[in-house]
Amino acid sequence: MSSSRSQEDTYEAQNDQRLDELHSKIRTLRGVTTDIHDDAERQNLILDETTNTFSSVTSGLSSSAERMVRSLSPSTVKTLRIAVAVVIFFLGMWLSKALFYRLFGW
Repeated sequence: MSSSRSQEDTYEAQNDQRLDELHSKIRTLRGVTTDIHDDAERQNLILDETTNTFSSVTSGLSSSAERMVRSLSPSTVKTLRIAVAVVIFFLGMWLSKALFYRLFGW
């Protein structure tokens, strides 16, 4: 009986040791899954922030494109051409005056 009892104790000790090993592995696996979950949550937050940023950029580009289309309407282009012509005229007058003074020393 004593050899049977010692064999049972040996088996019980082996079972306890394997149970402790299994418990340690489960604890490690739980830590890994918790880390994966936390990382996935952080990545979801980053994706949400990126989506919000792209949405605001898209909105800004859309409104800029609308303003550009409005500024390039035919009546605006005509006004712009007149303004450029006036600026070029005055710039030409100023340059010719400067050149005239340089050449003739007045």
